[in-house]
Amino acid sequence: MIKQLIQEVFSDEVDVEFLTESITERIDGYKNKKIRPRKIQWDQDDVFLITYGDQFYREGESKLTTFKNVYRKFFSDTFPIVHFLPFFPYSSDDGFSVIDYEQVNPELGDWADVQVMNREARLMFDFVCNHMSAKSNWFRGYLENQPGYDNFFIDVDPSTDLSMVTRPRTSPLLSEFKDSDGKTRHVWTTFSDDQVDLNFTNPKVLLRMIDVLLFYVDQGADFVRLDAVGFLWKELGTSSIHLTKTHKIIQLFRSIVDEVAPGTVLITETNVPHKDNISYLGDGTNEAQMVYQFPLPPLVLHAVRTGNTSYLQKWASEVTPPTKETSFFNFLASHDGIGMNPVRGIIDEDEILELVADLEKGGALVNYKQNPDGSFSPYEINTTYIDALSNRTDGDELRVKRFMLAHSILLTIVGIPAVYIQSILGGRNYYEGVEQTGANRTINREKYEASEIYDSLLEVGSLRNQVYRQLQELIQLRRNETAFHPDHSMRILSTTSTTFGLVRNEEVYALHNMCDKNQTISLEAGTYVNLLTKNECQIEQEIILEPYQFVWLRKK
Repeated sequence: MIKQLIQEVFSDEVDVEFLTESITERIDGYKNKKIRPRKIQWDQDDVFLITYGDQFYREGESKLTTFKNVYRKFFSDTFPIVHFLPFFPYSSDDGFSVIDYEQVNPELGDWADVQVMNREARLMFDFVCNHMSAKSNWFRGYLENQPGYDNFFIDVDPSTDLSMVTRPRTSPLLSEFKDSDGKTRHVWTTFSDDQVDLNFTNPKVLLRMIDVLLFYVDQGADFVRLDAVGFLWKELGTSSIHLTKTHKIIQLFRSIVDEVAPGTVLITETNVPHKDNISYLGDGTNEAQMVYQFPLPPLVLHAVRTGNTSYLQKWASEVTPPTKETSFFNFLASHDGIGMNPVRGIIDEDEILELVADLEKGGALVNYKQNPDGSFSPYEINTTYIDALSNRTDGDELRVKRFMLAHSILLTIVGIPAVYIQSILGGRNYYEGVEQTGANRTINREKYEASEIYDSLLEVGSLRNQVYRQLQELIQLRRNETAFHPDHSMRILSTTSTTFGLVRNEEVYALHNMCDKNQTISLEAGTYVNLLTKNECQIEQEIILEPYQFVWLRKK
């Protein structure tokens, strides 16, 4: 399989036998290390916490040690899996401009700290495989014309027609750098001039990145997030996104980790429309095991903000993982903003623009992308999810109701849920941080002194305490309910356009009132157990839900 994939990627351009042998030697070397066994299959118990390694700090203590202590006290009983966003030395973008793939940022700690955390939880690492920092030794070697680094990055004649290339940013695609001979190089930079794209047409780059992937697996990554992987392979005259050879390289990565550490899960991060997104699941056995469910955050947000569930209902009714070996990585909030591209073609464009304008009035920030015709469209909304769901003038009671309503959908819809650290902390928009960095995304990336978090999470009645306590309880319920196993069926109920209902495994009903008035949902008559209250209830033919109320019911 590995040899065949190499042939499909490089054709006759490289020594296929040599490259196959080089990869096989790497696989054998790591297999001889006897890497720690992984959990082979997911279940309803699996819930991710998404966080930065330096999310919490305390004077005189490494940040990963501080995180471990906060995790033990507040999160270990709730989240068995921790996704650490890039914790390597970096030069920009809060970690996604990696200077050294194989070092821990000394401000956070070292690999020993990661190993300690790996004994506390299963871990997901970020594999920032499309690009790296312009301050890295690799790029420095490239500019200094050092042996081994030639052709490591992509130098393009600026007169080349690049109009077909898909752009996720408004920054220039090519950035100018001077090499040691004084020559100006125009280097491909998909995301920023500090994030230089690697050249995977060079087999030496592929081998170095396979080394990085295997190193992460060896260091304890049960899950590997392939960041921005859709842009991996470039070809002039194409969109340079979702190209066939990108998929082949992911299939190669999958074949390698399946050999070295069965049960290791690859998750692709492609913030694109649903059809393109799920293409990274391959045939269900040969590519990523999970893909980010990018339409979910804006669809749930739109439903809560407008009280209209028609788009959410239609989309959810069509969501089906292609095999038992694949699933969806479900989330509402992340370190990035709420992407709008994934719902283009699902929600009418006029309504997308209305939603964006409404959120902007409420204090959200907006990032734009440039279209092929030179126009601009909103690309993502920057805000914490709790602030996105409510207005500035709303009280905490209503704010928490809407927030928990949204998370009920996250925890019951088919797939595996992930909760961003700012969400369970009840994080609000961090405008001070935006002023400091000039980056809109900082609004949802606030870091906290540990004692401050201890106090606020334990302060009974505070917003943080309410959100933390209620969300923690809801997650525990999900983890104990077998009907929510990711492989179990989901059926969307026929309800009104202001309600959203689903049934999992034909056992548990999750019903949601998405508006500010009482709503009625028809339900088969019988006796049900309310999983949230543990009480039995007799339903004749319908149930009335109060504004923004949700229930989980098991029929007896």
